[in-house]
Amino acid sequence: MSELARRVVQVDRGVLGPSQPRPRNIRAKHPKDFPGVTATHLAVASRLSSALLMGPPLCDELVAFVQHLFTEEEATVVRHLGQFSGMTAAAIAKAEHRAVEQVEPILETLATVKRAIGSSGPDGQKKYRLMPIMPGIFEMVLIGESPDSLSPWHRRFAELFEALYETGYIADFQHGQTKPTPFVRALAVGQTIEAHPMALPSDRLEVVLERYAAFGIGQCQCRMTMEVAGQGCGRPLGNCTVMGEMAEQGIRQGWLKPVSRQNVLEIKREAESQGLVTWIMNVEAAKGQASCSCCGCCCHALRMVNEFNSPGVIAPAHFLPDFAADRCTYCGKCVTQCPMGALKMDLRQRTRQHLGARCIGCGLCAVACGDRQALRMEAVPDYQLPYKSWYAYQFHATTGLLKNAWTAWRRR
Repeated sequence: MSELARRVVQVDRGVLGPSQPRPRNIRAKHPKDFPGVTATHLAVASRLSSALLMGPPLCDELVAFVQHLFTEEEATVVRHLGQFSGMTAAAIAKAEHRAVEQVEPILETLATVKRAIGSSGPDGQKKYRLMPIMPGIFEMVLIGESPDSLSPWHRRFAELFEALYETGYIADFQHGQTKPTPFVRALAVGQTIEAHPMALPSDRLEVVLERYAAFGIGQCQCRMTMEVAGQGCGRPLGNCTVMGEMAEQGIRQGWLKPVSRQNVLEIKREAESQGLVTWIMNVEAAKGQASCSCCGCCCHALRMVNEFNSPGVIAPAHFLPDFAADRCTYCGKCVTQCPMGALKMDLRQRTRQHLGARCIGCGLCAVACGDRQALRMEAVPDYQLPYKSWYAYQFHATTGLLKNAWTAWRRR
């Protein structure tokens, strides 16, 4: 790992443990506080600040991000887009008092070239909509790029997104939840699956992959962003995987590279050997699926836990580590390998602690322990299976989103 990468685990007088949570550092403002910003950019920033889109409050970082993301002409079109119900080019042209022939190319460029807005439907009836900043705009803008192809525009985009993320605004949507809706879950691959002897079919990547015929690979947006920030960890980038119909669309549009099912398994095993965690959307979907290979120092989802103490986005673990006291030598390898800072160990006093709220059950600690087998992964009795369909997933996610949005709106 690069010496400049963020540290998930700290060493303090012989004690290995997670770093302290970062403070939330955001200053909410009003539109009148931005006299030099165009009304169209402020209108888009206000829409993206919606709690229903898990957006930040209006702030310097958000406005700078929007000004870079959209030109003024693009912003005049984007300001009409809704958060959930899409709009046709004809409807937006009517709202702008412009010809469809003028508006539609702008929308298509934003949806397929910049990938900064969403679109769906056949040509002539296509509808366009706003995406959340994360997950949404951030991932789509960068997934089709690579470190070698990053333009100055993309580099600046990454810098401005990171500045916005570091305000800690995302914690607004995790703290105070009564029933969080986990969006993703960890999956065991390669060596770690051997540490999960009671793994279900839904826990095994090779079983998940059997549902799909099309696979696409993109670049890790999080590690690219941290490389731009000078804090990259040096781990491999080309392992973000999309499957099924979602992969077919990405391959057609050129932001995914087509690969085989066997390629995916090899890529994921290699990623795991580099200390990356495989996670997947928390649903057993037949039409499409997505999977990332993440590190605790760069991944913006895992950093919600590591840096802002907001674990609600990740599903509770199916397996948790169980120590064999007579075999543990307190070497600390399990602690340093954990991507979540879920273990704490005092090397001098020879004590250890498992921080269950941070653990995602990936099994990398058991792999790090090796032949000594001082810990093993034990199944959690009341484990909740992933959602059976995208409909069930969306229903629970929408319910949780509305509750979180209401809580965040009241707090602001």
